[in-house]
Amino acid sequence: MSTFFIIAVLVLVFVVIFQIAKASEYVSILRGQERSRNQDNKVNGFLMIAFLILGLVGVYYCHMILKDRLLGESASVEGEKVDSMMNITILVTGIVFFITQIALFWFSYKYQESKNRKPFFFPHNNTMEVVWTVVPAIVLSVLVVIGLRNWFIFTGDAPKNALVVEVTGRQFGWIFRYPGKDKEFGKRYFRNIDPSTNSLGLVWADNKELNQKADPAAYDDIVQEQTMYIIKGRPVKLIIGSRDVIHDVGLSHFRLKMDAVPGIPTTLWFTPKYTTAEMKKITGNSNFQYEISCNQMCGNGHYSMKGVIEVVTKEEYDVWMIKQKPYYFSAFPDKDPSATPLVTPSKIDSATPPGTASVGGGSTGSQSKLR
Repeated sequence: MSTFFIIAVLVLVFVVIFQIAKASEYVSILRGQERSRNQDNKVNGFLMIAFLILGLVGVYYCHMILKDRLLGESASVEGEKVDSMMNITILVTGIVFFITQIALFWFSYKYQESKNRKPFFFPHNNTMEVVWTVVPAIVLSVLVVIGLRNWFIFTGDAPKNALVVEVTGRQFGWIFRYPGKDKEFGKRYFRNIDPSTNSLGLVWADNKELNQKADPAAYDDIVQEQTMYIIKGRPVKLIIGSRDVIHDVGLSHFRLKMDAVPGIPTTLWFTPKYTTAEMKKITGNSNFQYEISCNQMCGNGHYSMKGVIEVVTKEEYDVWMIKQKPYYFSAFPDKDPSATPLVTPSKIDSATPPGTASVGGGSTGSQSKLR
């Protein structure tokens, strides 16, 4: 019923507009087309000036209302370069916008049709062609060079002291992985993915069919979902990927973003300037959170794909990291030395990864033994 009503309204509006147009045509004939056209030109010229003034006032008014709702200053050192680039771009395009729009509407009013004015036509002007081709080309080239320079910084080699975090997108959430005490990420293989016990497909066991050996570096990796912890003042390098479809790591507060593509790791690095607690005071919002969003349409649940970034001090990060348990022990609690009694070396399970038992050591077992 509602669809029929909407269609009826649209038809009625069309009929009304058509009748008004026909009535205007009849009035023009009665008044004389020449007189009617002159009158329309005067009205349209006045409306051009009115629209120009109201438009400029509206732009200014919207700016004054919305300026306090923007994100504020960048929360990362590298993001300041993006803000600077944005300011330059807005300045250049803003100048061009105001000059062209004021000229457009003023010329429409000033040079409307008149019996006392003869129009001048010229088919070609080399000087004008050169000016409006070369000048914009130079300006845009400069803006592109600035953008490329910043892009190469963000995606280039991170400082040696950078904290490295692996970010994996999935429908519809984020998985974060930190290297363990060995400072190395363990190998992953997509066929090992198990949503309940091995969400990243870490290679914990031998696989003879694939000629694959267990990777000792994978046993102490730490995996977190939805919340990523990083340190204020310390560069952080993100190794970004996807478990299913194309996602996009959006870091609006840090002014950065990067695609998360299945099978093709991408990288990005930045240096946080403020902790989450400091940003709560700066923004006056006690519920403030740094957000990691998906900026690429990735499915029906795209709207809910939000993660949280906690920026903390080094001391707070160290305390948090000490409390974390390797993902291997979360998947196989019975292999956790802290959860089982001490045993003699001869009784250690052969499936226990090297270095995880509190006494002695063992060799890496097969996937069937782990399970």
